Amino acid sequence: TETTLSVPQIGWNGIRIKKPSRLLAGFAEEKLYFVHSYRAGMEPGNEEWVLTTTNYGEEFISSVQKGNVAACQFHPEKSGAAGLAILKNFLEATDLSATTGPAPTTTSETRLAKRIIACLDVRSNDNGDLVVTKGDQYDVRDKGEVRNLGKPVELARRYYEEGADEITFLNITGFRDFPMKDQPMLEVLQRTSEQVFVPLTIGGGIREFTDSTGKHYSALDVAAEYFRSGADKISIGSDAVAIAEEYLKTGKKSGTSSIEQISAVYGNQAVVISVDPRRVYVKSPADTPRHTIKTKFPGPNGEEHCWYQCTIKGGREGRDVDALELATSCEALGAGEILLNCIDKDGTNSGFDLELINQVRSAVSIPVIASSGAGKVEHFSEVFEETGAEAALAAGIFHRQEVPISAVKAHLREKGIETR
Repeated sequence: TETTLSVPQIGWNGIRIKKPSRLLAGFAEEKLYFVHSYRAGMEPGNEEWVLTTTNYGEEFISSVQKGNVAACQFHPEKSGAAGLAILKNFLEATDLSATTGPAPTTTSETRLAKRIIACLDVRSNDNGDLVVTKGDQYDVRDKGEVRNLGKPVELARRYYEEGADEITFLNITGFRDFPMKDQPMLEVLQRTSEQVFVPLTIGGGIREFTDSTGKHYSALDVAAEYFRSGADKISIGSDAVAIAEEYLKTGKKSGTSSIEQISAVYGNQAVVISVDPRRVYVKSPADTPRHTIKTKFPGPNGEEHCWYQCTIKGGREGRDVDALELATSCEALGAGEILLNCIDKDGTNSGFDLELINQVRSAVSIPVIASSGAGKVEHFSEVFEETGAEAALAAGIFHRQEVPISAVKAHLREKGIETR
């Protein structure tokens, strides 16, 4: 059926219990993490298997159990403490069919939560140590020194404990280094995945390489190394722009791009496209072939129209492709999510670029993560109320503890916005 829901469903949703089960002993109606593009519907003949259902557009089966055989659509290993408790029940129970556990749910439909994502920009400082940093409009140096806001694993653990729904690592020196030998970053992922039980995304340097010995590595090889080290999703930035440019030029899928290769093997939900656009003002839409908007924020010469130019190399080089073209092209090639940054808003604490988010979100059917510009809790409710973004990401305000994640969640609940 026709729907305005994003596919894949990515995020935290509830479950409605259909029968008692030892598997769910101690469950207190917490939300669990889902990521899927297909669903199993209830029909005559499978009722005795259905343990829980969930709503996303329609009601679907989110877990099944018969005797000691159980399976779930959600990911308990990525569902925080609630998911770990389910795994513990499974491992320790001698008989899952024992009728102990919560009674069947009588509440109304479950709801997908809006996600709050903590982002950690990771790079080597001048001493060669990996640190979390943050820039203003992508400049990470302060008085000549790389800003050091903490250690990656320690900060990721803190954000997990504070209630972050996902953690994103952006290896912002990845375009310079060969990631198959980037052992410190791989170790960060490995150590984080041992103590942080929400989804982890890694971006930076995920493209094909040829090393000094002449050995070639595909982007799929690089991504596989990150996945083996604990990543759940990979984020592609500059390489996605080059891929989209070729796709827009030929109108054909090559089958060899990093987006196509990785999504074919790991699923489109594992591929996030990181878009780094900046505003380009024009007097009239006729002045450019790019997709423009009429903006509420005129340009320096009173221009009432602008388009969003995609950039590469950390914002240092602009390309003749706009954010809408990049997002729709990458979706067609197999991407499952858009991380929508904005250079103009980065580090300003002035709020998300709602015009940009609305333009892109209205053009794609995959989830969109709003990024860049958050400075107070009201900015998060604003982006969810004024756009269709499924998630919002922030970095500096969390690192500097200017706005705790718990305060963001409390504010969203006060505004009636579904959260975990």
